[in-house]
Amino acid sequence: MKIKNVYNEICSFENLYKAYLNARKNKRFRDEVLGFTNNLEEYLFDIQKDLVSHTYKVGQYREFYIYEPKKRLIMALPFKDRVIQWAIYQVINPMFSKGYITDSYACIEGRGTHQAVQRLHYWLKKVNRKPGKWYYLKLDISKYFYRIDHEVLVKMLQKKIKDKQLMRLLENIIFSETSFGLELGTIDPAEQDKRVAQCGMPIGNLTSQMFANIYLNELDQYIKRELKVHHYIRYMDDMILLADDKKLLHEYKTLIDTFLNEKLKLNLNNKTAIRPITLGIEFVGYKLWATHIKLRKSTALKMRRRLNSLKKQYFKGKVELSDVQATVNSYMGMMKYCNSYSLKNKLFEGLVLKREYDTNLENQDLP
Repeated sequence: MKIKNVYNEICSFENLYKAYLNARKNKRFRDEVLGFTNNLEEYLFDIQKDLVSHTYKVGQYREFYIYEPKKRLIMALPFKDRVIQWAIYQVINPMFSKGYITDSYACIEGRGTHQAVQRLHYWLKKVNRKPGKWYYLKLDISKYFYRIDHEVLVKMLQKKIKDKQLMRLLENIIFSETSFGLELGTIDPAEQDKRVAQCGMPIGNLTSQMFANIYLNELDQYIKRELKVHHYIRYMDDMILLADDKKLLHEYKTLIDTFLNEKLKLNLNNKTAIRPITLGIEFVGYKLWATHIKLRKSTALKMRRRLNSLKKQYFKGKVELSDVQATVNSYMGMMKYCNSYSLKNKLFEGLVLKREYDTNLENQDLP
């Protein structure tokens, strides 16, 4: 199915208003969003005018770093640009999603972390009942978001999109004046002198999430259609293959590496491994065996440190009870999908909250 004649829908006031509602979720009280909301119609009509007249230019990126699970460079656009990205995303992403394989996860509605974990665990239980020894091949792409090739991506989009106005807008976003790419071997994304212009997607853009899935869908199709691998699952750039033949997995690794190099201009990193499934598989924050699922030790450690930090901040009056409760609820949600009775007890048994300025305040236990 080709994507045709959708640009007018993207530019429609109804679609732009829906995009505004999506873009402001969990951010509605920020100054930038409040300012946009106070002059909503005027801003939406200005956006519509820029899109229709093809005078839209991507705004200035704001750069900052996050350090969980590892140091990443995040590039955030002004709120106006985020509305435009939502306007594009909510029209064309569902069309692309229809072409993805069933076992591609991340940034797809109904296919998040927990669904990916449940699917892999189902396979492990299934193959564990079969005779013989089973192995897994774990693949990870080196600096994936920073190494997506712009020309390759545009050619992929052109195969699917037959709307010239839409392609012009997408190329405007892809070929930004800001450089997002990193040279191979660059460890720290803060190294400005090693930024390259012909590759890379800004982590933080909604369209980047969509482009990332479109890009690796080519690999998915190769693995499923040509290599005929049944037990294959991907969560963004983390991939797992299962087989009862270790030699076969080595062959798959070589073929996949060649495909990535030649077709997608990507490289596997040194995290690639082939091991028996009995050792457990680390995947999206969990460790899975055929018999049970646990949180990764590093994930549990980060939870403990975060709760201890919140406890101290609450004591100093820097956060409210609702902030602590939100974190606790989030962690409880994660642990619902694994064997975590002992972990819950260890994490929460000492979580007693008390304010520094009021020694008469009764302690409040969570959860």
